[in-house]
Amino acid sequence: MDKNIHLTFIISLTICVFGGGISGYMLIENWNFMDALYMTVITIGTVGYGEVKPMSQTGHIFTIFLILTGVGFFAYIGSTLVQSTVDGRLKDMWGRRKLDKQISKFKGHYIICGYGRIGRVLLQQLMPKISEIVVVEQDPNLLPIMEEDGIIYVHGSSTEEKTLLKAGIKNAHGLVAVLGEDADNVFLVLTARQLNKELYIVARACQEASKKTLMAAGADRVDSPYDVGAVRMAQAIIRPTVLNFLDYAFARKQHDIQMEEIKVRGTSGLMGCTLQESGIRQKFNLILIAIQKKEGQMLFNPSSKTCLNEGDTVVALGHPNDLIAFDQTLDPK
Repeated sequence: MDKNIHLTFIISLTICVFGGGISGYMLIENWNFMDALYMTVITIGTVGYGEVKPMSQTGHIFTIFLILTGVGFFAYIGSTLVQSTVDGRLKDMWGRRKLDKQISKFKGHYIICGYGRIGRVLLQQLMPKISEIVVVEQDPNLLPIMEEDGIIYVHGSSTEEKTLLKAGIKNAHGLVAVLGEDADNVFLVLTARQLNKELYIVARACQEASKKTLMAAGADRVDSPYDVGAVRMAQAIIRPTVLNFLDYAFARKQHDIQMEEIKVRGTSGLMGCTLQESGIRQKFNLILIAIQKKEGQMLFNPSSKTCLNEGDTVVALGHPNDLIAFDQTLDPK
């Protein structure tokens, strides 16, 4: 039964029981309202006080029924409270067990530590592209928000090994540290790197001095939201058209153009081909902006003689459907 409906039913039942007792004494014994109310309360409450006034035999019979009604009423209220508490705990336990079981099956997932303002926006950006994400959050006030957002989460401190292990860090591909304090992010990165040497770690830094510390702790990339925001505002003044284009290309809501990166796998039919031989422009109607070689070298506006090798990452611009088709060619599942 819905909680609101249940509460309405209990209130209605209370009004009926007490209203019936008061009305009964007023009609049967011809008592005034206060005497009838007092007698009803001590009768239903079974406190054992004496009668307000001498009663008739009919009044005694009515009191017997009122006592039985009062006992049943309080028994029902008590059982309802116990059931609500037990059901709530069982629901929480069952939901937590279900989440833990789901997390244990994840392979190559991402862990976001911190679900504050940055963490929540970050998750909204990642979810359209990445399905397996686990959020680690310590603040109990944020748990209802994550429940409402349908987030798979672990409640606990991100700096504790047991919490990260519960989030499946051993099988995770990447971790994002967006805790509020730089010191917490440093400790988190150290712990995460110790638990998974291959983990790709992105960390948030509030202070400039913390960037080097986070990199030394094991972060692969460190970003400052303040720096990123300041650079973006500067670009809005200096290069507004370029910024509008990038916003347009990166916005998931757009359906006619999108920028994407795709890795070349060993099973790809285009591996070893030059861009001219691949016919990417003709087949997929895409613009190749850059190719990052496996060694890390970035080739901007690659020439037609550039070869596609295993491990290369292609940055392309075009229609989402064409990008999907190109992805299936470079990275066949």
